[in-house]
Amino acid sequence: MLHGRRKTPLPGGCRVTGRRIVATGTFDILHPGHLFYLEESKKLGDELFVIVARDANVKHKPHPIIPEDQRLAMVAALKPVDHAMLGDQTDMLRPIEKIHPDVITIGFNQMFSEETLSRQLAGRGLSPAIVRIGKFSGDDLCSSRLVVQRIITKRGHDHHQTGDQEKDH
Repeated sequence: MLHGRRKTPLPGGCRVTGRRIVATGTFDILHPGHLFYLEESKKLGDELFVIVARDANVKHKPHPIIPEDQRLAMVAALKPVDHAMLGDQTDMLRPIEKIHPDVITIGFNQMFSEETLSRQLAGRGLSPAIVRIGKFSGDDLCSSRLVVQRIITKRGHDHHQTGDQEKDH
């Protein structure tokens, strides 16, 4: 599934002239750090493709709270994103082969080795630049984990909601 401002293929399989950037991630509970990562990624080229991790493929951290289709829709709606798609169920490099990017960006806390990724891509005839985007420093809520912790701290023991308040949410 492909979302974004350009939702249909270009006529005749033509490619936009310009640099294609790929950013990847889980994007569970969007926060300013995600937006920073995508804005910085977009600055590196003309077209930003974002690959959103499948629920079943997220194994390096807690399972996402938000389902993959909703995470995809949220990412696709962000201003810097030209195209958003779910990752492949079995081969994380397959969407990258289809996009054929000039640059792949990695978030500051993503567990990818630039060298290993570069070798894997070279094995498939791809040689994009790999750029690690730095950490967003403008807010202490720049990770989904920290947002969840804050919610639990502030609302986890809040038993004062009435039925009327719950209807509003």
